[in-house]
Amino acid sequence: MKDKLKEECGIVGVINSTKNNYASFLVYQGLFNLQHRGQEGAGIVSFKGSEIVYHKDFGLVNNIFNMEILKKLKGRIALGHVRYSTSGKENPNNIQPLIVNLPKFGFLALAHNGHISNANSLRRKLENEGAIFQSTSDSEIFLHLIARSPKDTLEERLEDALDRINGSYSLIIGNSKGLWAIRDPHGFRPLFMAKIKDGTIMFASETCAFKHLQVIEIRELDRGELLFVDLEGNIREKVYKKEKSRFCLFEFIYFSRPDSLYNNKTVYNYRKDMGRILAKESYVSADLIVPVPDSGIPAAIGFSEYSGIPLEMALIRSHYIGRTFIQPHQKEREGAVRMKLLLIGDLIKNKRVIIVDDSLVRGTTAKRLAEMFRKEGALEVHLRLSSPPLIAPCHYGVDIPNSKELVSYHYTPEEIAKLLGFDSVAFLSLGGLVSILPDKGYCGECFGKQVVEREICIKELRIV
Repeated sequence: MKDKLKEECGIVGVINSTKNNYASFLVYQGLFNLQHRGQEGAGIVSFKGSEIVYHKDFGLVNNIFNMEILKKLKGRIALGHVRYSTSGKENPNNIQPLIVNLPKFGFLALAHNGHISNANSLRRKLENEGAIFQSTSDSEIFLHLIARSPKDTLEERLEDALDRINGSYSLIIGNSKGLWAIRDPHGFRPLFMAKIKDGTIMFASETCAFKHLQVIEIRELDRGELLFVDLEGNIREKVYKKEKSRFCLFEFIYFSRPDSLYNNKTVYNYRKDMGRILAKESYVSADLIVPVPDSGIPAAIGFSEYSGIPLEMALIRSHYIGRTFIQPHQKEREGAVRMKLLLIGDLIKNKRVIIVDDSLVRGTTAKRLAEMFRKEGALEVHLRLSSPPLIAPCHYGVDIPNSKELVSYHYTPEEIAKLLGFDSVAFLSLGGLVSILPDKGYCGECFGKQVVEREICIKELRIV
């Protein structure tokens, strides 16, 4: 596991108006805008009548697709996927959308964002019944359950499959007749629908996927909602099962792109508010605030505005070292930190500095930063994190494999400061975090709390 958490993927689906036969172009644009959600592989499936055309590969979206490829992906219905995986990286069959040809129903394609928590038991049962899996992805389980369902219609089979699934899922499923968009009953992962001026309907993991389009309406799918759009643009909506809200807090902290919207407010502004609360909760006298780019910048701005301490971009990220530079061994990782983050030493010499970042995982990056700042002559180096301490694994799609990897599981903030070389370390409280977020329930499993109730947290903190 690296020092930054990874979320498994982003999904896009498009059903075009009758005038346009290139839904794949809009899917490509959407995937490009969701590249931050997965950089290991991408794919697009397009329905051309009852047939399908598709292209999938490892790499970044703009390296996988070009104009020539997109022109071959003709069809009014298309869906796509960008992928980050925790296993099976070398298996091309894991690249989504996944495709199956069902008797009676024809081709079906599926793009999944999330994680099936009962995947192992379901897979064993299906294999014992004779199912042959083509991938190691938990997402393939959906297709096997649909194929083996005794129900008559495709939508009934889909609902039958969903009844057997535990975990998180935002799904886009397509066939020659239309698109389904589905969120799990707890609404762990985000999913939005946009209506375009020309009549096109588009689904995506974040609103940033709709950038530069003539959008006339955007709405977030409700938890447990199943929505179907046909080729005439008719929309059929239903809530098949609804449970207590458990939306992932890391969408606000780190995963979502800063210009994406939740409740008509950008993620950037939520992160600035996190910085303000963080400054209120853990102020320390200092001369300078330095954000860790890029994810720590909005919170650092909020911290600076609330505290009155000036901000300097003393840390610069080298954009010429890609993810391929990250090495599997600890010593190599430490060297990579120094090469990826460049420090402007004369800004921090003889200064008391507060470094602001979004979260602390293993502590490798933070320790190297403390050493770099000390070496350049900083008098004091404090660390402030705009998330609560990570102390537990996630079972719903975030790459936190076990508690042993998490420095906050083993040590208190005071112990972490001594271990990593800081004068102090402080985290945003869980109550402080949810106090500035939309009023609904959140998943806080990685912070040691299964369900986070905003109202209860605010009462506990007495934050108005």
